[in-house]
Amino acid sequence: MRKEDLLDFVQQPLLEIISIANSIRKRFCGNKFHLCSIINARSGLCSGDCAYCAQSKVSSARIDIYPMKEKKEIVSYARKMKELGATRFSIVTSGERLTDRELNVVIESIPEIKEMGIEVCASLGMLDKDQLSALRAAGLDRYHHNIESSPRFYPQIVSTHKIEDRIRTIELAKEVGLSVCSGGILGMGEDWQDRVEMALLLRNLDVDSVPLNFLLPIPGTPLGNREMIDPISALRCIALFRYALPNKEVRIIAGREKVFGDMQLIAFLSGANGMMIGGYLTTKGDPIQRDRALLDLLRENF
Repeated sequence: MRKEDLLDFVQQPLLEIISIANSIRKRFCGNKFHLCSIINARSGLCSGDCAYCAQSKVSSARIDIYPMKEKKEIVSYARKMKELGATRFSIVTSGERLTDRELNVVIESIPEIKEMGIEVCASLGMLDKDQLSALRAAGLDRYHHNIESSPRFYPQIVSTHKIEDRIRTIELAKEVGLSVCSGGILGMGEDWQDRVEMALLLRNLDVDSVPLNFLLPIPGTPLGNREMIDPISALRCIALFRYALPNKEVRIIAGREKVFGDMQLIAFLSGANGMMIGGYLTTKGDPIQRDRALLDLLRENF
């Protein structure tokens, strides 16, 4: 698939690309819809300078800061999310790496969560192969590690590490037999070429699930004053990633509520087939009652 083909696709009339993307989703993925949820198991005090993140060292945003949660709390929250309908649960921590003790908390939590009949993911930074192998041996199903944007745009939002570091972590996770979830954030100032290059990189990495976040400008972060992406461009983004990754899970994550408001159904008819419930790392999502109403609409129209 060529960059030029994708750039041409996103410039077509909106209703046309939505129809094409939805047809691709039906053909390759059917009508299965994926619900996931996360726990912010260690919050704040990150040494990275990611411009979008309230937990980074360059952020003055007011957030809860706490060390690694204990296994009991992680497992308890996973049970709550399972009861709300999530079929996949991810343990997420701030920072680029975990200590051995923190990693052991995750490893010990995995079997108990899996006993509930829910798949377990983790997003724990740039781990090495041995650490990823230990997680796989404990029963971890999927590792989450976003590339965030294109290689060209990445240095404008992060300087403390390179996108190649993230790509290497993804490759290591695949090497040890883990499924991989990787996507990024749209609306940080990137252009359509960056969005296309990001989609092609994820295609080449052959990731299994692609979470699309829409930047929520958080006061106190370097991107805190940016305007949010407009809903038409957001729909084109969703259709683009479905077109580029026809047989992968495409999930709409943070920002969906504010970008689309009461029109979220259209976003899922533009090629997406999954979403996150229960809130995000440092920002809240819709109340579960509203998400359930959205799910009812999806069952009738998906």
